Amino acid sequence: MCFAPSQAQHWDRGYCVGRKPCRAASRRRELVTVRRFAPNSGITVYLPKPMTSGINAKGRFGKRDFVYVAEDDVYLCAAGERLTYHYTNEEDGKTLRRYWTTACQACALKSKCTTGKERRISRWEHEAVLEAVQARLDRNPDKMRLRRQTVEHPFGTIKSWMGSTHFQMKTLKHVGTEMALHVLAYNMKRVMHILGVGGLMEAIRA
Repeated sequence: MCFAPSQAQHWDRGYCVGRKPCRAASRRRELVTVRRFAPNSGITVYLPKPMTSGINAKGRFGKRDFVYVAEDDVYLCAAGERLTYHYTNEEDGKTLRRYWTTACQACALKSKCTTGKERRISRWEHEAVLEAVQARLDRNPDKMRLRRQTVEHPFGTIKSWMGSTHFQMKTLKHVGTEMALHVLAYNMKRVMHILGVGGLMEAIRA
């Protein structure tokens, strides 16, 4: 079945895969939902860590090439230098810690790392949560394949129903209501297909 939009927003557009309590969340996410809901929900979250920078496509080192050492609160770069913590600031509602080293100017790998004076790394206050769920996904790569098999179909079906014009309403509030009706219709048709109309009516009365 498909979740209503309110549920999808709370779970960062994550969806059930199979009967076991797990979620394979979509890449369109506000990842604070993982921290808020996963620890106490009894649900195992499978979520790819976001890679929002295009720096790898430019042939330079990405953030994944820097190793965070929690014990010392530093990042290690490809050249073995330690990027130490300098300050914390808030950006787009997220608290970020900033790390860099002054050794970049003399580094032989600088051209592969940054065009600036030094390479700076930002660490979100909840980054450890993202690293944990990414590690879990790395150990269970089939979860995302299962998501594609079970989740993409319902939304493909709904898009087909909606036609080329998609949403008729405007503004987030009204579009959310319209989407909720589409989801409700899908879920009811799905239940009727599985249980039949009689089974659905019996379940409603129960």
